[in-house]
Amino acid sequence: MKRTLTLIASALVCAGALAQGTLADYQRAYGIRSAYAGKTTNIVGNNVQLTADESQVIYSVTTKNSNDYYVIDLKKNKKSPLFDSSKLAAALSEQSGRTITARNLNFASLTPKQEGGTTVVEFDAAGYHWSYTPATNQLTRGEQLQQPEGGRNMRGQQGGQQRRWSEVDDQRGRTARFGNQFQVYGRDNNLYIRNNETGEESALTTDGNEQFYYSSWGSFSTDGKYYATVKIKPGIKRYVTYVNSSPTDQLQPKYYNIEYAKPGDSLDYQVPVVINMETREMLVPDDALFHSQFELSTPRWDRDRHTLTFSFNERGHKNYRILELNAETGNVRAIIDEHDDKYVAWTRMSRRDVLDGKRIIWFSERDGYGHLYLYDRETGKVINQITKGQFYVRRIVDIDEEKQLIYFTANGEGLPKSNPNEDPYNQHLCRVQFNGKGFIDLTPDEGNHSARFLDREKKYLLDTYSTVEVPPVTVLRDGKTGRVLQTLGQTDISELRATNWQPQEVFVAKGRDGKTDIWGIIQRPSNFDPSKKYPVIEYIYSGPGDQYVPKTFSTVGSLAELAELGFIVVQMDGMSTSWRSKEFEQVCYKNLKDAGFEDRKLWIKAAAQKYPYMDLDRVGIYGCSAGGQEALAALLFHGDFYKAAYSACGCHDNRMDKIWWNEQWMGYPIDESYIASSNTENIANLKGKLMLLVGELDDNVDPSSTFQVVNQLIKHNKDFEFIYLPGERHTMGGAYGTHKMYDFFVKNFLGVEPPAWDLLERK
Repeated sequence: MKRTLTLIASALVCAGALAQGTLADYQRAYGIRSAYAGKTTNIVGNNVQLTADESQVIYSVTTKNSNDYYVIDLKKNKKSPLFDSSKLAAALSEQSGRTITARNLNFASLTPKQEGGTTVVEFDAAGYHWSYTPATNQLTRGEQLQQPEGGRNMRGQQGGQQRRWSEVDDQRGRTARFGNQFQVYGRDNNLYIRNNETGEESALTTDGNEQFYYSSWGSFSTDGKYYATVKIKPGIKRYVTYVNSSPTDQLQPKYYNIEYAKPGDSLDYQVPVVINMETREMLVPDDALFHSQFELSTPRWDRDRHTLTFSFNERGHKNYRILELNAETGNVRAIIDEHDDKYVAWTRMSRRDVLDGKRIIWFSERDGYGHLYLYDRETGKVINQITKGQFYVRRIVDIDEEKQLIYFTANGEGLPKSNPNEDPYNQHLCRVQFNGKGFIDLTPDEGNHSARFLDREKKYLLDTYSTVEVPPVTVLRDGKTGRVLQTLGQTDISELRATNWQPQEVFVAKGRDGKTDIWGIIQRPSNFDPSKKYPVIEYIYSGPGDQYVPKTFSTVGSLAELAELGFIVVQMDGMSTSWRSKEFEQVCYKNLKDAGFEDRKLWIKAAAQKYPYMDLDRVGIYGCSAGGQEALAALLFHGDFYKAAYSACGCHDNRMDKIWWNEQWMGYPIDESYIASSNTENIANLKGKLMLLVGELDDNVDPSSTFQVVNQLIKHNKDFEFIYLPGERHTMGGAYGTHKMYDFFVKNFLGVEPPAWDLLERK
């Protein structure tokens, strides 16, 4: 008994010495964002503009006390202040009757003019148009600005959400016009045509019914001879029922359904149809090349031709085709046929038709990386591979058809650049010729780049780049060579560094194959003491479709608040995530439970070897959605390493989740791999401490996915915590759930009772 008391006393002394999870820690965590706010200066504004005559670039830089404006004379490549912000702010305050300081002087655009050799700057502010002469500090008020109409933006367009092409839209009387003469529209599952000159109306089709109806989406060929649309055979719809237990406008609960297709469900079948407007004859093509459908795109007419093109995504995603339909013969042929034995990442498939009508620029991962290919439209053969190497083309920014140039963003180890050891996820803006020659990285400096051209001819390129460790730099580049013409500003964090601020650290370790680099970040608390031991908590969102570790600078990263409570918080992109190589990602195929855990454990162990204050006996994990699934999977399949998990709104069984995500990575038809990756089916393996959370109105992941896990936990007599959030949708938990998560890790890893909630005020 004496020895037991001694051990307990020692443990209490140790916990007191660590002083982690205390009220002070919580208060510091909740106040961390406000504590560091305003401690970065020299920030280039987002209002950089090229003047109409393309002779000057105007921009602003926010300092501690002022928002200063500068002008770059492009002919002389000379930078100088545009005006004194404090003088203009004082003059504007006096004439407008408003309090305007140099710090909040912010203009969407400025127009400098030369009048008699003197610079005059025109701008809009405080409801008026103004003219300002910096040399004499003369400010003149002009016309009052017109206010935009209520509910409309400055262009007079009402905002609204884009709707998907579906049978719901088809019943809403959409119309297609040929000039002002004819109008085609849908009604009662069929198509009708109206002569707008005579008012005469007649049926184009009569065989449509609820089981096989005509879409009201359609279009005319350029000469008006043909009309193309699709006929739809609807699949059997699945609906998820929701109970809004606590509506804000009534006492009684509300009940409603939403359409929600799940893996293995029946889907719509669509077939293109073409109607000859002169003879009213209908052409229905053979569906051999597009029969087993996941999705068929709306057919679109080729310019000045009687052919249409549409994309076909096969169920199971092993085949993706660009098809051509000849409106005169009904022949369907594959222009592009993309195949993969596991899956074609169809959400990335993109094509750009060259205006000559003879070529197509196509994105594909067929060589193991994401690249552009130039296709011959007539033969369906590849003319040449445009980009090549161990990197990914991420987005086509622009195509200059006259000069046969493509501008695109890209990332990867094999990207030709001057920093071979930089983070392979950093994106750069590049240019290449259609024939694959003349490749150039227009943004060669190390960092993750966000760049845009200021002019149509692409002579001037504005580029802002940073890393999680290096603050943003904004430069003006020569758009042809990438050479830096002027540095507009570099964010100053000296005041931030003078505090106890802890930046995120980039850390790299080898993955499961012993050769592939796994990249991640480490976040320490602001009162970090290397002589203490810290539990390690991983934030996880894994799986294919993207990479998830931040790559740009942030004063307070998303991991910082949790770290303040006395943890080392980490995040990494293991195998099964995207933008490294197809092989790197396809580890996930029929195996989403993998989630890169073998790489993650090695990464954390490597970090702990370098930093012994990371306690590998106390490793936790948290995540939401796919991350919620993965957080629980950590305890089910890797419970020897992870000791506690917070799992929010997880898709715990891929058969219960949305069809497009899960059939993409887990395959079709449904097989035993779904069971092997299911948290629900494997709940008996649970080790460690678990907290589950779900929003009752989650319309992203069916809430029953979490309820079924709860059911299995109870059946298997497992100890766990469960948070049910009335009225909430897909969420990490909001302020309430996040606080519960903090308390969960503090109790289980720090061994202390969290402070009472009424003592805390979230800032």
